[in-house]
Amino acid sequence: MNTVSSGEEISLDAVAPELVLALAAVAVLLLGSWLPRRRQYLAGWGALASVVAALILSMARLTGPAELTAAGTFSIDVSLNLVRIAVLAGTAVVILLAGDRFAGDKRESEFYVLLLLAALGTLVLAGASDLLVLGAGYLLASIPLYALAGYAKDSRGTEGMLKYYLMGALFGVLLLFGIALLLGAGGSTSYADLARTLPYAPTGVAAVGLLSVAAGLLFKAGAVPAHFWVPDAIDGTTGPAAAFISTIPKVGALVALFRISSLAGLPPGWPLILALLAAATMTLGNLAAFFQDRVLRLLAYSTISQVGYLLMIVAAAGHSTLARPSLLFYLLAYTVTNLGVFAVVCAFPDHRTLNDYTGLFRRHRWLSLSLIISLLGLIGTPPTAVFVGKLTAFTAALDAGLGWLVILALANSVASVFYYLRWIHRLFQAPPASTSGTTTAAARTWGGRTAVALAILSLALGLSTNPLLRLL
Repeated sequence: MNTVSSGEEISLDAVAPELVLALAAVAVLLLGSWLPRRRQYLAGWGALASVVAALILSMARLTGPAELTAAGTFSIDVSLNLVRIAVLAGTAVVILLAGDRFAGDKRESEFYVLLLLAALGTLVLAGASDLLVLGAGYLLASIPLYALAGYAKDSRGTEGMLKYYLMGALFGVLLLFGIALLLGAGGSTSYADLARTLPYAPTGVAAVGLLSVAAGLLFKAGAVPAHFWVPDAIDGTTGPAAAFISTIPKVGALVALFRISSLAGLPPGWPLILALLAAATMTLGNLAAFFQDRVLRLLAYSTISQVGYLLMIVAAAGHSTLARPSLLFYLLAYTVTNLGVFAVVCAFPDHRTLNDYTGLFRRHRWLSLSLIISLLGLIGTPPTAVFVGKLTAFTAALDAGLGWLVILALANSVASVFYYLRWIHRLFQAPPASTSGTTTAAARTWGGRTAVALAILSLALGLSTNPLLRLL
């Protein structure tokens, strides 16, 4: 295990990726304010370059020693470094997808600024080792997403944005309330101090505080009972924004919840509470997705069910040595696979329902194959990356004595085949009599190229699992 060093001051080298994102958000905002509308695309390329630079810095630190910086409030370790890679790579993909959708838009640069700020907040969430930093990360990862959800300014997007904002405000207050309770019960907001003091704190106060903090993180992840905003926000926004909202914030929220669940001295029923939430989340997401015909709404419920499988690993925190590497690999696999599906959706922005994909295989075979690989990946079909993620998740849960949850997760995985195959079946049906000209043009966009690349990457991760798991 890596040794952990701590410093009272912020190590600029250790937080270089976060600094790059923060400075880039300011620079892109100023650049977009000065550029004429026909040259707003330069802001997008600037945002993409900054994300790639931050990604390179993160990969360079992947095998570096763990350390605590900023007076022990921010952890630089394998977990954060892998989250950085997943979040930054995912943000780069969304920027490429947004280039097709917002080219020439008068607010194009604002979209990129919101992406950069939300990605920065997600990284702060994942690396926080102090409850105050966790609260700051929650706000930074939430407020830009409210604007992204309502970016289209239509009735559906406005409704989804309002639900997202109101739910976020409610669970944000719960999170801050939980921080106050834990400060009073444990005498500190530092994770390390709380691990020593919570065992001697009043059990009821500590339990309510932990549940309140977890409620805020469950909202960010889109898990039960904080999931009600997910279908409306994702279905009401644009394709690139939906891709980001349904994927990136979950990475930081689940790693943050895993850090808290790994603390010593938690109430004895904590793993069972998380296991019950995982069971409810995966089951509700699958059942609600069964007869959805709108593509984004189906993917919204699909992402809820995926969070249920990921929560199963969080429930095993502290009870299985496989829990952390399993969670990190699953998050990386899910990011690649889910964005692969959304890349196809962004390639065909006019295809809002499953029926719109009828006969697509005959016209765009490579894109159809990419969509099939990504959808089968979300099911957990070998040799895709999510299959390995689910396999390690089931193993970690079994090690933690959660055999009943593994059986339920297997049943849910089998049940999910139904609604994913409904989509795949449409691809091979006889195409409609007339074909829209926009469909042919869409195949040549960034969305199409990105979808093929992500499908290949999903297979590559699934086939090269052992080296990455050993690294984790």
